[in-house]
Amino acid sequence: MLSYYNMKPLLKLLVTSLTIIIAAYFIPGVKIASFWNAVIVALVMGVINAIIKPIIMFFTLPLNILTLGLFTFVVNGLMVLLVDYFVPGFQVDTFMTAVIFSVAVTVINWVLTKLVV
Repeated sequence: MLSYYNMKPLLKLLVTSLTIIIAAYFIPGVKIASFWNAVIVALVMGVINAIIKPIIMFFTLPLNILTLGLFTFVVNGLMVLLVDYFVPGFQVDTFMTAVIFSVAVTVINWVLTKLVV
């Protein structure tokens, strides 16, 4: 039997996919081919943020402390560019666009998750 708690990961995936589409629409330099590409981007971004990002954050911890946490924006931009490298149909033009996209996805995803999930 399906319940809310069983559907919650799928709902979060759909919200994140919608967030990626919204951010790509409003940020020039980010292109996404279709909704299914957004779902794949959300999945790959989740895997990269769960596996690779903590390793990068560990090794850049002194630099992150020195910049009072601002280096996290650089790491987030690099993670977006890594997703861009792996997922066809998702294109980010520049590093600065990737940083802006990561901030926009974070903010929009937070708002939509509070409203929906």
